[in-house]
Amino acid sequence: MKRFLLVAGLVAVLATPAMAHRGHGGLTVVEIDAVSGAVSVTHRFAAHDVEPALVSIAPEAQPSLDDPRAVADLEAHLGQRFRLSLDGDAVPVTHTVTQLAGDNIRVDFGGRTDDREITRVTVDLDFFPGVHDDQEQQVNVRLNGVTRTVVFRPGSQAQTLSFPAS
Repeated sequence: MKRFLLVAGLVAVLATPAMAHRGHGGLTVVEIDAVSGAVSVTHRFAAHDVEPALVSIAPEAQPSLDDPRAVADLEAHLGQRFRLSLDGDAVPVTHTVTQLAGDNIRVDFGGRTDDREITRVTVDLDFFPGVHDDQEQQVNVRLNGVTRTVVFRPGSQAQTLSFPAS
């Protein structure tokens, strides 16, 4: 009986890492300050989800976040594959900072809008196509004290969120 419990315990311990990470995902937070016109976009990922994608998005670099070229290509990829529009007008965002801390990646972008009465926010993104079939990117959009959430999966179309007029 002791031997059975010991074996069962070892199997449970060895299976835990495999069960801890069942999918691939990230979080994007879009904050829009309608008073100042400032727009900030923060993308967060786990390094172990991003590094396999570096093979295709940074083919001239090492597939590692230790390579500055790979990081620069990742920043460019995110900038090209994230699109934001407010009430139908595209809002370009530019890279501001990247933070790499262990398995955590944070890539920030910023932009501006002249629209002060925003009621519709459209988000479109397609990160790391063909890398992870189960990739999910949750996007939280904050505007005038209200947060709305959408989720993107491979092949998702642009999604529009409605906000009350201020």
